[in-house]
Amino acid sequence: MKPASQSVGLKYWMQRVLRECAAAARDLAVDPVHDLRVALRRCRSMADGVMAIDPDPAWQEMKRAGKQLFASLGALRDLQVMQEWAEKLAPPDDLARARLLQFLSQREESAKADAAQALAQFDRKQWRRWIAHLSARAARLKPGSIVYQHLALERWTEAYALHRKAMRSPTPHALHSLRIGIKRLRYVVENFLPEHHGHWKEGLKHAQDTLGEVHDLDVLQAALLESGAFADQADEARWQQIVEKEKQSRISEYVASTSGPASLWRVWREALPKGKDAEAAGIHRLRLWAAFRDRNIRHSRHVAQLALQLYDGLVNAAAWKPAALKERRILFTAAILHQVSDAGAKQNPHKTAYRLVRKTRPPLGWSAREWQTVAAVVRFYGGGLPARGRKAWDRLQLAEKRSVKFLAAVLRVAEAFDSDHSARIRRLRIQHGDGLIRIFADGYLPAHAIAMQVSRARHVLELACRNPVYIQPLRKPPLRRAS
Repeated sequence: MKPASQSVGLKYWMQRVLRECAAAARDLAVDPVHDLRVALRRCRSMADGVMAIDPDPAWQEMKRAGKQLFASLGALRDLQVMQEWAEKLAPPDDLARARLLQFLSQREESAKADAAQALAQFDRKQWRRWIAHLSARAARLKPGSIVYQHLALERWTEAYALHRKAMRSPTPHALHSLRIGIKRLRYVVENFLPEHHGHWKEGLKHAQDTLGEVHDLDVLQAALLESGAFADQADEARWQQIVEKEKQSRISEYVASTSGPASLWRVWREALPKGKDAEAAGIHRLRLWAAFRDRNIRHSRHVAQLALQLYDGLVNAAAWKPAALKERRILFTAAILHQVSDAGAKQNPHKTAYRLVRKTRPPLGWSAREWQTVAAVVRFYGGGLPARGRKAWDRLQLAEKRSVKFLAAVLRVAEAFDSDHSARIRRLRIQHGDGLIRIFADGYLPAHAIAMQVSRARHVLELACRNPVYIQPLRKPPLRRAS
């Protein structure tokens, strides 16, 4: 038996795909086909997890190739599973059983031919190239990190919503969707959260396997009707009763394990980030997502710190009254994301960043409108001023427009203070009085090259705050001589 450490990770499972391809190609027997589908599913699931952070297009290409082969083996796998169930549910002398097995055997030959063709067309050389390339990229993300805990929380939330829907109306489609949701949660935990998996593996596997058998029995019921295996209505009713009894037994088993104080769903949720920890995990995930797409993430993080100093200073000096409770968080997030880009982008940087942010799904805890506000701040920190006729502006409500106008101006000034990417300006202090806002910047020199950029950005902040803004160096107190 192989050590556990050797049976996890993207590289292991991608290499396992090649081994299982060779085994399955011999005779397309039950176990090799099943093992190959498991290996493909794990590779695709790990790609889903890393793709949430890493934009490399090779992830999608590998996932697409794996999906094609996986789907081509699906019909054969379903027929093989139904044969196992038919043999298990009735004695050998049952006539309906014999007719059903004959029907499935005929279908199996055609399915094997399709599967053999898919295996022959599978590009193993390209798969090996992906092994080298993608396993190196996956190694940049540390298993067990808060980023993967946040991803698991996202998967838990999605799967739990499917669980509640299935418990209200346990239709075959709802139960199958729930099984897929639990499977996606299981693979994130299994591949990226080894400590959590040590405690959860039995419960996750039991829930997935139980619902998987329910799905197998649903497929078998449909095949029974299609096969014409029944001698009469009484024979059909007898078989349907046998299958339904097995299904209800497993549904009851699942319900028992997910109900009450010891519910598996409660156990899983308790071990994942909650409250402020979940929010911090979401921000950390966004920062990592930006790091893969920003050519100078250090600059963006420095600008984010300057933007928060400027925002806090203006609020404390009563030069600005926050329009929303999460305004500060929106500003910080927009600042972290304001320079994300993708390969070959031809738009202006702020437009490219806006497009990427807007098409990204909001993290847990963010409403769609809050995320839309983040995208709008990214859009208007650079380029022309917000105005009617711009889609990003017209989508906003009146209160949101006021907030976006101010936050974009703050981000524009913060970006100007580090427009040379030197991080020379590290501290800002704000004074507000007599209708004038003074920004004192440590390291700022009026004759320096960035002064022109700061002067242009200052004008936008003046419009947002409706007060003139004056920029000047922050004078350090003179050192006292020792007596």
